[in-house]
Amino acid sequence: MRPGYKAIYERYRQNIQAGILKPGDKVPAIRVLALELGVARKTVEAAYAILTGEGYLVSQGAQGTRVNPDLLIKHRPADPIEPGDATLGALVDIRDKSGELRLGIPSLDAFPYKKWLLLAGKSVRSMRPGDMVNPPVMGYAPLREAIASYVNISRGLNCTAEQIFITSGYRNTLTLILETLAARTDKVVFEDPGYYFGKTLLRRSVDQLHYVPVDERGMDVDYFLRYHRDARFVIVTPSHHSPLAVTLSLPRKHQLLEWARETDGWIIEDDYDGEFHYTRKVLPALKSLDAHDRVIYTGTFSKTIMPALRISYIVMPKSTLSAFKETGEITENGQPVMTQKILTAFLAEGHFYRHLKKMRALYQARRQMMLDALSQVYPHDFHSEMHDGGMHIVAFLIKGTQDRELAEIWQRHHLRVSPLSDWYSLSPKRYGLIIGYTNIRSTEDAVALLQRPQQETQALLA
Repeated sequence: MRPGYKAIYERYRQNIQAGILKPGDKVPAIRVLALELGVARKTVEAAYAILTGEGYLVSQGAQGTRVNPDLLIKHRPADPIEPGDATLGALVDIRDKSGELRLGIPSLDAFPYKKWLLLAGKSVRSMRPGDMVNPPVMGYAPLREAIASYVNISRGLNCTAEQIFITSGYRNTLTLILETLAARTDKVVFEDPGYYFGKTLLRRSVDQLHYVPVDERGMDVDYFLRYHRDARFVIVTPSHHSPLAVTLSLPRKHQLLEWARETDGWIIEDDYDGEFHYTRKVLPALKSLDAHDRVIYTGTFSKTIMPALRISYIVMPKSTLSAFKETGEITENGQPVMTQKILTAFLAEGHFYRHLKKMRALYQARRQMMLDALSQVYPHDFHSEMHDGGMHIVAFLIKGTQDRELAEIWQRHHLRVSPLSDWYSLSPKRYGLIIGYTNIRSTEDAVALLQRPQQETQALLA
């Protein structure tokens, strides 16, 4: 039903009183609004005349009609909003706001933009009608082949292209695995500390979520077997733990694999930063040791190429292919084919391998720059544990537990660091700052960044 002049008047008066339309905001011309609402111009004229007479609107001739700039409105207090997850909100800000020392952002200055744009142009020019239909749910076939070749060579796997499922990121990957293989009541075990967004997703997805502490040798598998042997799933970052950067020891890897074999449990391997080891050859993935096909391997190009790519993948155990395909047909839409084509060329033509080699050397140098700067600016406040690789360091507090307050100080100086304690669910916790270093250019630059909050930091820690 078309609105009358009273309905138009009430709608505008309410929007002005609620602050949706603010003093000085321009409102549509009478002719435009009449066409939009499908009413006569006189209907809108009548509504505007009342609003003008009551002082809500003013006509400014050729400049149009506006909400009265001199209008003073006492807005009704908004309905109370349920408090959200403050930690989640803070970490979202750290992830999304611009600034330095951001986590998980690969080097932006060293990316081969020209090569990527060249491949993108070729993909666009080769577009065919077949590329315009629904994308394959499990992924573009040539990309699945290229990923299978890559993980077999670089990560020590033995899989085929039909075992690759292309997803849109870590959370899509984790959700798809649980949708396919898990009952809501299955016990799921997660590392502590562990990736905050993954932990938060699991809290919403499963009824039985439990945690296992991490030490200098990775997940404490003895603790896991003692208290959670009846688990159905265990989620680990064995190559490079998130966020402590330790590597799961070989004996513990074998313990986990034996547990999975004996119980028919599933190990979800998140190969976090697995490509970035500096002082030795890249470690084979846990999946490479999996003789009984109980490991679900997951990888992503967010850290190696760019987060905006939004392409990750699952290496599905052979026994689960039908289940994943069925779930995918119900829950997934497939990823854009054009993006997958560009990535396929980047992999198949060898550019990805060359880029990784370059990044390993660059990140090793930049990590040392950050460690040198931290030692120079805060010699008595932090210590770091040297581990083999990664894209961040953890600056542990030498004394005190105020890493949240400290992170807030640094963030006010546009340093997007994360407090380590927020990544824990169990006690005891460790305290410090998680600091990305992939985009610093020199030790001098790193020193300048760390000096921004120096005075406030030392006052807090005194």
